[in-house]
Amino acid sequence: MTTLTYAARDARTMLRRNLKHALRYPSMTISVVAMPVLMLLLFTYVFGGALGTGIGGTASGSADYIDYVAPGIILMAATSGALVTAVGVCSDMTEGIVNRFRTMAISRASFLTGHVVGSVLQTLVSIAFVIGVALLMGFRPHATPLGWLAAAGLLTLLTLALTWLSAAIGLVAKNVETASNIPLPMQFLPFLGSAIVPPESMPTGLRWFAEYQPFTPVIETLRGLLMGTEVGGAAIGAVAWCVGLTLVGYLWARTAFRRSATR
Repeated sequence: MTTLTYAARDARTMLRRNLKHALRYPSMTISVVAMPVLMLLLFTYVFGGALGTGIGGTASGSADYIDYVAPGIILMAATSGALVTAVGVCSDMTEGIVNRFRTMAISRASFLTGHVVGSVLQTLVSIAFVIGVALLMGFRPHATPLGWLAAAGLLTLLTLALTWLSAAIGLVAKNVETASNIPLPMQFLPFLGSAIVPPESMPTGLRWFAEYQPFTPVIETLRGLLMGTEVGGAAIGAVAWCVGLTLVGYLWARTAFRRSATR
């Protein structure tokens, strides 16, 4: 067996460990999935009538507003998964299991690889569940099979980026409580974009922030792909942000993991 084969085998072992842990202790995963579902219910049935009418040309009333807000809430499911990753990595770091792994003849990269791949799979399952709830509530996308495939690829790329960032957060956090608090801004950043209302309806300063923050081009691309509308240049911005955040998160996590070995 080559070094790469050994690394892949160890990464599969770590992935199996993390997935079993998620199945045995599902409370964290359930609570993370519940958040975007509650948001979808709230913004459709409570605020949907007023927001849908206020948006005017984009939607009229709660029945149509769900077609506008659902892509943003689906993206929130990806950001919510970041919390599970940060807490899981920090828990392993503070409980000493990582130090035990370092004394064993296993690939050093397998620990982070197993966590990242496992978290990406869990988050994608959560996203599929939120999409299912949205469809039951009346969300009616007009995407072609190619559009669905592109939307799935974009969500996977975004989830990978947020998971690497969260893994780095879990490595540098001093305790689990800190690890669970640091990713919170990522969950609410879509609200300051085009997830709930168009940036054009916001005050000047907030509108500028909403137009140039990372989640807005991702939301607009996802909305365009699912609803069959024009995506335009937002797709390039969305992919660029996702690739850039993935590289930053990966390099940050790798550096933090190496430094933690010298503490």
